[in-house]
Amino acid sequence: MKSQLIRNFSIIAHVDHGKSTLADRLLEETGSLSDREMKNQVLDSMDIERERGITIKAQTASMRYRHTDNEYLLNLIDTPGHVDFNYEVSRSLAACEGALVVIDSSQGVEAQTIANVELAMEHNLALIPVINKIDLPNADVDKVREEIEDELAIDSSEAILVSAKTGVGIKELLEAIIARIDAPTADNSSARLQALIFDSWFDPFLGAISLVRLAAGSLQRGQRILMMSSAKTFEIQKVGVLTPKPIEVERLSCGEVGYVCAAIKNITDTRVGDTITDAKAPSDKPLPGFAKAVQMVFGGIFPIDVNDYQLLSESLEKLQLNDSSITVEKVSSSALGLGFRVGFLGLLHLEIVQERLEREYNLALIFSAPSVLYRVILKDNSVQMIENPASLPDPVRIEMIEEPYVSVFIHTPETYLGALIRCLNERRGIQIDLQYSKKERYRMHYEMPMSEMIFNFHDRLKSLSRGYASMDYKIIDYRPGDLVKLDTLVNGQVVDALSCIIHRQNAAARGRMVCKKLKEALPRQMFKIPIQAAIGTKVLARETISALRKDVTAKCYGGDITRKRKLLEKQKEGKKKLKMIGKVEIPQNAFLDILKLDDN
Repeated sequence: MKSQLIRNFSIIAHVDHGKSTLADRLLEETGSLSDREMKNQVLDSMDIERERGITIKAQTASMRYRHTDNEYLLNLIDTPGHVDFNYEVSRSLAACEGALVVIDSSQGVEAQTIANVELAMEHNLALIPVINKIDLPNADVDKVREEIEDELAIDSSEAILVSAKTGVGIKELLEAIIARIDAPTADNSSARLQALIFDSWFDPFLGAISLVRLAAGSLQRGQRILMMSSAKTFEIQKVGVLTPKPIEVERLSCGEVGYVCAAIKNITDTRVGDTITDAKAPSDKPLPGFAKAVQMVFGGIFPIDVNDYQLLSESLEKLQLNDSSITVEKVSSSALGLGFRVGFLGLLHLEIVQERLEREYNLALIFSAPSVLYRVILKDNSVQMIENPASLPDPVRIEMIEEPYVSVFIHTPETYLGALIRCLNERRGIQIDLQYSKKERYRMHYEMPMSEMIFNFHDRLKSLSRGYASMDYKIIDYRPGDLVKLDTLVNGQVVDALSCIIHRQNAAARGRMVCKKLKEALPRQMFKIPIQAAIGTKVLARETISALRKDVTAKCYGGDITRKRKLLEKQKEGKKKLKMIGKVEIPQNAFLDILKLDDN
């Protein structure tokens, strides 16, 4: 098809603003799917996506639409909406010339919308504001128009009013896409193939499949291609388009969007953001913007039943086939046994993987408390990246520990401002800016350690604001902090699964909570069990579980008191010896109780 008749666009929206439903109406209006094939949220293929109202795995749909005697090809390149997938969003936007900015008419502009609009502006995309859910009784279109102009700096006079639920305004939206989004242009100075990979997944029969946008040249079956980041070559088996069902085609030309199958056995060979070029006549340089996935949140995963270890290993391997951003490393814990240390892009990514493992593979798992990636500078000027507290070097060798900081943007009604400021201050937040927008809403800009965010910060934010506040964040840099390793000792033995890196001012409070919770959870033994929280050799908190007592003097009926004392001394010596050789088994429910501390 001629590139003048192609329009490549994406949809930007905050969680639950109707992005997936709007995509359904566009597919219906263009006749891309039959009534039998159509279902609600057709682009959300996972149950978790449907239940949470979020997009995790981006989808693509090529739609044909006749307008003014011409048939146009409209490529909808769906994007994840959450900050954890910010890099994937940027690559999807790089494959587009325009974007629909969808805003709920009852909720208004929220944090993630602003972040993704700023990202779209960096890529110089044409932005079309779309005010959705105008059929709701509490819809306030005028208020939303003001917010679009004030907070997004977009002219709202030409905003399209739609109801994705009822189909109102969909035809006008399709015409606006054709009129206001530019057709793709090719780099005429170089006809050599350049194709951007903006998504990939694994098929058990076809291997790794790449979704691509062609910036120059063409792709066809039998062609040898080169992956520019790894210099590996493959032969194309299939090319096609998604409508969203796959349809094989002869060729993909410049400006088009489609999928490529090349019998690639490993999904890490199809990295998002990489450039595909012709192996025989390769391009001089790749398309800009490629970067490797960076894991920022790490957590241990252990099976509750040791017999499930092999199943957990196989399940993680299968997940990695469709999500190359996960890193998996085998670990062994003295308390929890064999398991895995897994790296995630962020907190939502962690939650999704946890839910998928428990749901799709029917596993009962323990997830250790998450940690972030710390930068440890040693006294010999060497640098180590530490994500597992157990790997922290000896304190005498450490010059400084640096932790990642995030820039947090929060939108909230005025009513909840005070409570949120207190919460952010408690979590070592630094106020950068506080802006008042119209309609009694504030935009808060804070910088805070990422380690303070990973312990239930989002849920706390929602409960304090009764669900009205929204949040977006991005990682900015590493900064030095007064960080220490807090160990938990049971009967003098360090429990590695409960060790954590924490700010010194919070260490004593957390140590007391952990000791108290362990005292409630551990069963009593025949000897006293000391539970301690310590930094190195300095004990910050202690609880003691008293021993079970057997009355050894019960059979003494009268006689000299020294006889009873002799029996009691013998019992005392026995308990002392038992304490030295005795081993305290920590039940699984104790770890689950400790991890619940992070949900309070």
